[in-house]
Amino acid sequence: QVELVESGGGAVQAGGSLRLSCKASGLDFDNYLMAWFRQAPGKEREGLAGISWSNDIAVYADSVKGRFTISRDNAKNTVYLQMNSLKPEDTAVYYCAAGRYITKSLIEADGYDYWGQGTQVAVSS
Repeated sequence: QVELVESGGGAVQAGGSLRLSCKASGLDFDNYLMAWFRQAPGKEREGLAGISWSNDIAVYADSVKGRFTISRDNAKNTVYLQMNSLKPEDTAVYYCAAGRYITKSLIEADGYDYWGQGTQVAVSS
């Protein structure tokens, strides 16, 4: 049984930082591409960052480029999202996703097989 569990969300003031974690179990983590998405109320799901199997390729959405950093620790079956310079518009539920074969961009939802339950991030001005 595959499970992705996000943690690290919370409330923060604008300009602050948070580090999200996503612990995976039940899959061969080394062989899965990983990504972070978010969805704000009334908005479509947005791909934020994706990372290759061995940490050597990362893709970012323009909205978070330069502020967010994705990384993974294959020994811990965990992917991270370091979020700096947070803005109120970053308020959303953040999800991690795992996919074995991604034929499009790493930040497009198509191809991701497994999703976490999400963690809430709230940024106040």
